Amino acid sequence: MSGKGSKVLVDDLMRVYKAGKLEVVALRGVDMEVAEGETVAIMGPSGCGKTTLLNLIGGLDRPTAGRVIVDGITVSDLNDTQLVFYRREKVGFVFQFFNLVSTLSVRENVELPMTAAGKSASSRRERVDELLKAVDMKHRERHRPDELSGGEQQRVAIAAALANDPPLILADEPTGELDTETGSQILNLFKSLKETYGKTEIIVTHDKRVGRIADRVLVIRDGSIVGEEEVDIPTYRAKEQLETENAALKEQLQKLTAILSGFEKELKGPT
Repeated sequence: MSGKGSKVLVDDLMRVYKAGKLEVVALRGVDMEVAEGETVAIMGPSGCGKTTLLNLIGGLDRPTAGRVIVDGITVSDLNDTQLVFYRREKVGFVFQFFNLVSTLSVRENVELPMTAAGKSASSRRERVDELLKAVDMKHRERHRPDELSGGEQQRVAIAAALANDPPLILADEPTGELDTETGSQILNLFKSLKETYGKTEIIVTHDKRVGRIADRVLVIRDGSIVGEEEVDIPTYRAKEQLETENAALKEQLQKLTAILSGFEKELKGPT
């Protein structure tokens, strides 16, 4: 893999949606810079414009005003054909609900973006092997998504996002559907992939634990970035450890309850 990330500039970005006679302002003049190889988390309440911002950077939507510039390319000026190429070659998307093809195996899901890009069979095979090892899913390569846990599906989704070696990774609530422990594992994976391959990562989330792996945390409210939150790694780690311990205690309590319920049925005897 190339080990190079993208530089992202968002300049006075606005997005207005029309619903009948009503206008909904999703973004209000957003300005943001992300350096090459930087991990930036964008946090805020539901409906504040996080996903809209990500979609505009990723070329999935067009702004009403303002510009998105990635590695000197003004994304908002690209035509439809150019946007397809941009999304395929420059951006890897990781979604909350994994976005895997249910009828394909793990291996086929990771290979699919490379097939669309016209890569040779031998290069696809080599890349899939490398990526599945990187996300620790090689042993599950023949399984379909419905045979995997949520965490396993997200690992596959991350591998698929990296398939064409994009310099920019955009993640929309990547831990949103995962339990505490699995969410921590996915965050660790984002961190290790960034350290190994140098990708630029922009992650929109409600999950404050993302601060543990981010270089910066930007706060967005009502369609505007209102400030930057200090990344306090020791506090995030302590909170995460406490959440993990609480989850383990809850699991032990559930097991103990099940055992006691079994004893109670044995004591009562047949009804």
